[in-house]
Amino acid sequence: MREAVIVDVVRTPIGKGKAGGMLSGWHPVDLLAHVLRALAERTGVDPATIDDVIVGCVTQAGEQSMNVARNAVLAAGWPVAVPAVSIDRQCGSSQQALHFAAQGVMAGAYDVAVAAGVESMSRVPMFSAVQGADATGPDVARRFADAGGLVPQGISAELIAARWRLTRTELDAYAAGSHARAVAASPTGIVPTSVDRGDGRTAELATRDEGIRPGSSVESLAGLAPAFRTEELAARHPELGWVVTAGNASQISDGASAALVMERGLAERLGMRPRAVVRAFSVVGDDPLLMLTGVIPATRKVLEGAGIALGDIDVFEVNEAFASVVLAWQRETGADPERVNVHGGAIANGHPLGASGTKLLGTLLDVLDERGARFGLQTMCEGGGMANATIVERVA
Repeated sequence: MREAVIVDVVRTPIGKGKAGGMLSGWHPVDLLAHVLRALAERTGVDPATIDDVIVGCVTQAGEQSMNVARNAVLAAGWPVAVPAVSIDRQCGSSQQALHFAAQGVMAGAYDVAVAAGVESMSRVPMFSAVQGADATGPDVARRFADAGGLVPQGISAELIAARWRLTRTELDAYAAGSHARAVAASPTGIVPTSVDRGDGRTAELATRDEGIRPGSSVESLAGLAPAFRTEELAARHPELGWVVTAGNASQISDGASAALVMERGLAERLGMRPRAVVRAFSVVGDDPLLMLTGVIPATRKVLEGAGIALGDIDVFEVNEAFASVVLAWQRETGADPERVNVHGGAIANGHPLGASGTKLLGTLLDVLDERGARFGLQTMCEGGGMANATIVERVA
């Protein structure tokens, strides 16, 4: 059977997704083109040989509309014959892009593909793709409710904390640990990216994520107010402890990432050293009210499909949408916390929605290489109650 290998992964440093954030001066098409060019330069792949470019992007509106993937391929200067498509599986969009790329290679439809993602949350705010809706107003809340009793993700995170009896101290301790791990990490795939603050200064080159806070502690996080509590919601949900804050949730961010996926024999014939083989993947739907718990059944499904026990997984990446998501997943699976999010996660370095899947993949490969380990598992919760999971095997 044909094997799909990951040759390499690159990403930008992650910027704060607000005006003045270090990547807010970048048009998302140019940001994605920046990592596409870097991927080709780093791996030596000839862009003309790429069969497809599959790009995750959640808010496909404004500057991210009109197939941001194709626009970025052209902006990168790649041949016009290289096709591209933009997909949206919410936060798991570029992880799903990886799945589609790997499945295409394994099926023989592709020999060479790129899985990538981009999100500029400073320039294209969340919910701006909801036509005719005020992104912060009651219309969006009504649309969520009409879709089947859904609530905003922050409330889902509170519901998870309540169901698994997670305390504010536990969430804040996890968040502080994420920052500490991110401070100590040395990512290998970050592409130096210029920062234009718009103030006339010479642009600097960024190589570190903007949101990491050295010295973050339970004590400093304890001063933050609950992020989603209102009097109306408190009356409607008396069971909630209101423990979710901006400090123990992922950061709104800007960024782009990309991975080169190839048929193993071709990669080796071209003298490329693959970093990992894609061994298994899964996608599930789950309770749309809790919304973010899909990582639990997705993990079970991908392990069953691979015929691998959880204890055989050396490293886990569980997207830190909220601390409550990772902690609930740990309790249900029994995974060793020392193997989970070893370099920190989205609480510390940010969550540029469409780019996060392939961003996490790069982190997973870094930790596998550092530890000389074999199997890694990545899983990502997604809006509407879904999740992807992927198992990769490091090529020694």
